[in-house]
Amino acid sequence: MLRPQGKGHWQQLWETPTLLWEAPRLGLDTAQGLELLSLLGTVLALGALLLRPLRHPLVYLLLWAAYLSACQVGQVFFYFQWDSLLLETGFLAVLVAPLRQFPNRKQAQGGLTGALPHEGLPFWLVRWLLFRLMFASGVVKLTSRCPTWWGLTALTYHYETQCLPTPAAWLAHHLPVWLHKLSVVATFLIEIAVPPLFFAPIRRLRLAAFYAQVLLQVLIIITGNYNFFNLLTLVLTTALLDDQHLTAEPGLGRYKKTPTSWPKALLTTLSLLLELAVYGLLAYGTVHYFGLEVDWQEHAIHSRTTFTFHQFSQWLKTVTLPTVWLGVASLAWELLTALWRWTQVRGWLPKLRAAIQLSILGAATVALFLISLVPYSYVEPETHGRLWTGAHRLSGAVGHLQLANSYGLFRRMTGLGGRPEVVLEGSYNGHHWTEIEFMYKPGNVSRPPPVVVPHQPRLDWQMWFAALGPHTHSPWFTSLVLRLLQGKEPVIHLIQNNITRYPFHKQPPAYIRAQRYKYWFSQPGEQSRWWRRQWVEEFFPPVSLGDPALETLLRQFGLQDKSPPRARNPRSALVQALHWVRTQLSPIEPPTLLWGLLGAVGAVRVMQALLVSRSLRSSPQDRGEKPKPALKKNSGAASEQASRATDNFSSSSRPARQKK
Repeated sequence: MLRPQGKGHWQQLWETPTLLWEAPRLGLDTAQGLELLSLLGTVLALGALLLRPLRHPLVYLLLWAAYLSACQVGQVFFYFQWDSLLLETGFLAVLVAPLRQFPNRKQAQGGLTGALPHEGLPFWLVRWLLFRLMFASGVVKLTSRCPTWWGLTALTYHYETQCLPTPAAWLAHHLPVWLHKLSVVATFLIEIAVPPLFFAPIRRLRLAAFYAQVLLQVLIIITGNYNFFNLLTLVLTTALLDDQHLTAEPGLGRYKKTPTSWPKALLTTLSLLLELAVYGLLAYGTVHYFGLEVDWQEHAIHSRTTFTFHQFSQWLKTVTLPTVWLGVASLAWELLTALWRWTQVRGWLPKLRAAIQLSILGAATVALFLISLVPYSYVEPETHGRLWTGAHRLSGAVGHLQLANSYGLFRRMTGLGGRPEVVLEGSYNGHHWTEIEFMYKPGNVSRPPPVVVPHQPRLDWQMWFAALGPHTHSPWFTSLVLRLLQGKEPVIHLIQNNITRYPFHKQPPAYIRAQRYKYWFSQPGEQSRWWRRQWVEEFFPPVSLGDPALETLLRQFGLQDKSPPRARNPRSALVQALHWVRTQLSPIEPPTLLWGLLGAVGAVRVMQALLVSRSLRSSPQDRGEKPKPALKKNSGAASEQASRATDNFSSSSRPARQKK
C-alpha cells in the first residue's frame, strides 16, 4: 500500500492521504507508525475529554487525520461502515469545536448572551448525518428484497447469527416469534418514519425522535457487540436536544406557564394539534401497512407486511427527493437564523470577527451538505441521477477523504440455516488435531458469549465474514495460516491475548487446517451449554511451511514478500519507547484497557465537578473577597459559570437566554 509510486511527495500524500508516509523519516516501519498514531490519538482524545483548551479544531483535525491514516492502509479490516461514520463525525467535530474559548460569552459577542452566530450550523450537519444514517439503514432492508425483512422474521435469526452476540442475545433469541416480528415493525418505524422528525419545528417531536433512537441503540448494545458504532450513534442523537433539555441550571428546565396573549395561545394550540396529528399518522400508518392485529386469546400482536416491493419502490421514488428539499429548507432556515444572530452582535470588531467566522462556517456547511447528497441519493437511483452535476463533481474531488459516505446497515440476514463458523486446528504430526480457540468469536460450545463493547476484535469479525464463503474470497486467511505456521507472536496475540492459552505457544504447529461448522444457540434447559454445532465441510486443507498448495495461494494473492523490510534503527529512543509501551499494555485485554481509560476519565471529571461545585458554594468572605451587593439579582451567573465548567453538551439549536 505504501510502496513509492514515483510521484511527488504532495501528490502522493493527496492521492493516498496517510501520515504513515512520514514514518521512515522517524526511523519507523509501517507497523510502528500505526502504533505511534494510535498512541498519539489516544492521548489527544483523552486530553480533550479532560482539558477544555484541548477541545480545539486543530486537535480534532489531528485525530481525524490519524484515523484516516489508519483506514487508508487497513484495507479489508477497516471496510466497516462505522469506520466511515467515525471519519465523517470526526471531521464535523473540527467544525463544532470553537476556534477560541472565551471566558465569558458576553465578551465574545459584545454583550449578547447565548450562542455565537455560526454555532448552530455544524450541529445541523450532525443532525443531517444522523438522518442519512438512520433513514438509509431502514430503507436498504427493504430494497435488498431480503425475505426475512419482508416477512418480519429477521430478528428470529439476527440474535443467533450476528457476528459477536452477547449473553443477552441468547435470551432475546428465545422470545416469542410474534414479539420478534413486532420488533422488526418497530425498527422500520424508528429508522424510516421517525428520522424526518429530526427537522421538525416542534421541540417535543424532536425529543420524541431522540428517545426513539436512543431506545433502539440501547437495545442493540445490550444484545450485540458492535464496538463503538452504537455509542457513536448515541453521540450523534444529542444534536436533537437543546440547552433547556440538558441544562443543570435550577428552574430553567421547568415548563413555563401557558402564554396569556391570544397569538401565543393560538400558536401553542396549533403546535399541540400538529403534534397529535403526527403521532396519529405514525400510529395509523404502522397499523395499516403492517397489518397489526391483537390476538386476545393468545395474548399476542400479529403483524405482516401489506405492501409490495413495487409499491415501496414507488414510495421511495416519491419521498427521496422531497427529503433532499427538506434538508435544503432546514439548512436555509439555519443560515437565516445565523444571519439574524449576527445582526444582533454589538461592536464593529466583534461583528467583523463574527462575520468572518460565519462566512467560513457557512460555506463549509453548504459544501459538506452538497457532498453528502451524492452518497445519500444512492438509496434511490433516479434521485441520484437527478442531482445537480456540481454536487457530483465536488463529491468526486474529495471522495477519497471520506467526508461523506453512504450507509445501510443489516441489509440482508445471513446464516438462515445456522451460523457458519470457521474453526482453526493445528497439529504436530498431521493426525492429532487441536482446535485453536479465539478470544471472542464462538468456538467452545460451553463458553458464554463475551461482552467486548466498545472494542472491535477485527480478526474475529473477519473470521465471521470468511465463514460466509470459500477461503479464496478472503485472501488474508492464507496469510493468517502462514503466520501461525511461522509462530509470529504479534499475530498469535490477535487470537489469544494471554499467549499461554494458545495451544501452540511453546512450538508452532507443523500443520494448520480449518473446518466449517454451523452453530445454533442451545435450547433452554441444556446445562452448561450456550451453543450447539454440526460439522459441515473442510474450509482450508491441511498445509505446512513450504507446501506447494500454500505457496501457490500466496503467489496468487500477492502475499509473498517481494522486497526486504525497510531499514529501521532498533536503538532509537522512539522505537524503544513504542516497544516498552507495547510490552506494558499487551497483557491487558483490550475491553479492560478501554473501560479502564474511560473510567479514569469519568472519575477525574466527577472530581472536577465536585471541586467546582464546592468553590461556587463557598462564600466571598471565605475566598478573601468583598461581598457583592448585586449577587441576588444576578443569581443566574453562578449557575451559568458552573454549567460552563462542567461542560454540558451543546445542541444544534441554542437560543439566547434572556436576563431575569
